[in-house]
Amino acid sequence: MTIPSIFYSFLVASFLGSAFHFWKGGGGGRFLLMMILSWVGFFLGHLTGASWDVQILMIGPVFGGFGVLGSLLVLILGNWISQLDDS
Repeated sequence: MTIPSIFYSFLVASFLGSAFHFWKGGGGGRFLLMMILSWVGFFLGHLTGASWDVQILMIGPVFGGFGVLGSLLVLILGNWISQLDDS
């Protein structure tokens, strides 16, 4: 991956994390958690797409489809796990 593609990946993952935080709400710590989860999920999704060589929503060298899917899955899972402690 090139430097611009890494930067673009962080922008897309940050948008997804911010939108998820806007939807679910929370404070600053929760925002930071959602951003980190989104970054990790996007990276894992990208690696999965690259290893399976499935080219859905390719953005240059970035496997965008699997990146978005991975980010959303990790965000949903992380939100669910973080709410287990609240109840």
